Amino acid sequence: MRLAVAGLYLLGCCAAAEREVAITIDDLPRGGDAGCESAPLLAMTEKLMQPFREQRISVAGFVNGARCPEVQARALKIWLDAGAELGNHTYSHFDLNTTPVSEYMTDILRGERPIENRTGVKPRYFRYPFLHAGDEPQKRQAVIDYLAAHGYRNAPVTLDNSDYMFARVYAEALRKGDAALSRRVADAYLPYMESIFEFFEKRSVEVTGHEVRQTLLIHASQLNADAMPRLLEMMTRRGYRFVSLDRALEDAAYQLPERFVGHGGFSWIHRWAITAGRKFITYEPDEPKWIAEAWKIRPE
Repeated sequence: MRLAVAGLYLLGCCAAAEREVAITIDDLPRGGDAGCESAPLLAMTEKLMQPFREQRISVAGFVNGARCPEVQARALKIWLDAGAELGNHTYSHFDLNTTPVSEYMTDILRGERPIENRTGVKPRYFRYPFLHAGDEPQKRQAVIDYLAAHGYRNAPVTLDNSDYMFARVYAEALRKGDAALSRRVADAYLPYMESIFEFFEKRSVEVTGHEVRQTLLIHASQLNADAMPRLLEMMTRRGYRFVSLDRALEDAAYQLPERFVGHGGFSWIHRWAITAGRKFITYEPDEPKWIAEAWKIRPE
């Protein structure tokens, strides 16, 4: 998730008086932290959506059509009942860097059908799996043209992070009954996420001249279900108002040129800077080393 960014330019001088953030959650109905058993998946979804429903907070969820098909319809209904926007995250979670472009585009179309069939809602937004938007110019442009032809808008991300690493380590600790480890993960997660916000708040000013309306990417997981009240409190304490994805993307920053081609998947703030073409080197904070090491260990 780190990058030595080539590009820095300023459009103005001052941070916004009130911060705004759109919360987006990937890999519905559940990410890779656990399996598809009906009862725990639905319980996780109910808990994840509870603060959004109770506080009437906008949230957008991006669906992988092939995930957990037996329980997907019931899980997505919980999202819709909470007022969520549902977007397309492909059917199979293919990586554009390693998938033929024709196969990838077919998978986009296939990914919208479960959403339409199970909810009656036509998705408007698309999110690239792994945030990989093309490692070759022709491939990148082909998908951009395909999305436009099918009525999709790309859902960019400014607050990129490694929540999925924490989520899997947390889920494994719960599965093994390791209460000390699950507490350690939860205690490390909030400070890490706040460091991500602090970094990209500053970086957005350096790259665009103002604090942009941020777009946060996290994943549907038990960790985020358990941590969501504290995550929302952290954002509120930092001065954020929760807005829809539509509202966030009205910020002029999202109209800046973005022509990144490469293997990386990272924040659009970095991509805007790369496109501007001026060199500097900076990194967003790493996840703790022990999280990265534990994440690399495959579940038994």
